[in-house]
Amino acid sequence: MVFSSLVFLFVFLPITLFVYFISPHKIKNVILLMVSFVFYAWGEPVYIFLMIFSSIVDYIHGRLIERYRHKDQKARLIVLSSILINLSLLAFFKYADFFIENINHLLNTSFISPNLSLPIGISFYTFQTMSYTIDVYQRQAPVQKSPIALATYVMLFPQLIAGPIVRYKTIAKQMNHRKENIDQFAEGVRRFIIGLGKKVLLANNIGLLWSEIQSTSMIDMSVFTAWLGIIAFAFQIYFDFSGYSDMSIGLGKMFGFDFLENFHYPYISQSITEFWRRWHISLSTWFKDYVYIPLGGNKVSKIKMYRNLFIVWFLTGLWHGASWNFVVWGLYFGIIIAIEKAGLLKILEGLCRPIRHVYVAFLLMIGWVWFVFDDFSKALDYFRVMFGFYDVNLLDSKFIYYLYSHILLFIVLMIGSTPFIKNRSNFIQKHLKGNKKRFYENIVIPILYFVILFLSTAYLVDEAYNPFLYFRF
Repeated sequence: MVFSSLVFLFVFLPITLFVYFISPHKIKNVILLMVSFVFYAWGEPVYIFLMIFSSIVDYIHGRLIERYRHKDQKARLIVLSSILINLSLLAFFKYADFFIENINHLLNTSFISPNLSLPIGISFYTFQTMSYTIDVYQRQAPVQKSPIALATYVMLFPQLIAGPIVRYKTIAKQMNHRKENIDQFAEGVRRFIIGLGKKVLLANNIGLLWSEIQSTSMIDMSVFTAWLGIIAFAFQIYFDFSGYSDMSIGLGKMFGFDFLENFHYPYISQSITEFWRRWHISLSTWFKDYVYIPLGGNKVSKIKMYRNLFIVWFLTGLWHGASWNFVVWGLYFGIIIAIEKAGLLKILEGLCRPIRHVYVAFLLMIGWVWFVFDDFSKALDYFRVMFGFYDVNLLDSKFIYYLYSHILLFIVLMIGSTPFIKNRSNFIQKHLKGNKKRFYENIVIPILYFVILFLSTAYLVDEAYNPFLYFRF
């Protein structure tokens, strides 16, 4: 089940909210756990047992860490055991086929791949379960004595399949002591509707253009069309993923949780380093806190600092998928960030803002090609078209048609990927007084949210194209 579906919007969510809010406080976690079972089992009932196993493993390890805390060596072995079990599950279900295929290719062997389907959201909830035992070991969060509360944290449906990666220390107190209120609930509804609109009205529509261009034969594609296609994908993945994050954060607020932000207008960045401070923030901070800093971060020699950087970006690429294109994608950004740290950032600071934005946009489009094509040959062919190395036209009638028919959508996407709308709304609210302010806040704004919800629902009723890009992660 996905958030952007009619079943979720008009059956699952209303029933869940009704049952949750009429239930006494002491069983609210039980209710959330049960509905999370239903939510996940809707698509993959078998893999529910995998999450139950992970929850039991980390619950036991957390209690053992607390018990043997005074014996640091033993506690360290316990947290290491938890990490190894979690990573082994992730490696088996996500990377077994990848490893076996590469071993067979390198050694000319014929090991049989298990060909298991990828459990939905396994990369997200594995990192969450690891954060629990690590945070308990580092005394950044108390041990969870209730197995129900811990299982609820692991399987909490608002962020289960697409993040953000909610670290245990962020919501440790909220697991047992959260207090829901009407203002927070209303804020959650607004945030959810914004995310739904981003996903359904923006990501899905621009995704249709990318899907059409992607299916075009390379020899029939012009240079401009290739660039237009990858720009369309860049907008699709941003509004798809940030839309899901907004919906997740909104749902969390409805149930009394405060999840951290996952996106902060990344396409306004003026360097790749800044981009990765704004894009998928929960993943970047997870790797920073649990991998980069423990390796020494930048508090070591420059050679080791760059080593740490490349380890993190190799793992970041691999986290996204069991394919070499993701590894290349991760190392690509690792190299750029290393070059920026080596002195390019100072050069960029001396350039005007438009040049810095063009620099970031160009490098991002190259990166998205590596990301979207899991076949190396297709990615290279697409690059050849983009840079005119194929015998293709610079411009053709298809490009003109695509641009003409989507120009308004592109304008909305460009504006929507900046804080312009938010800033204008804040400006209006700040300067309006009396009845005008009340009319804007109590009439105009609610109508706008209703229109977004209505249009999103109408789209879902009539449109079959509703992909979820992050299912594979």
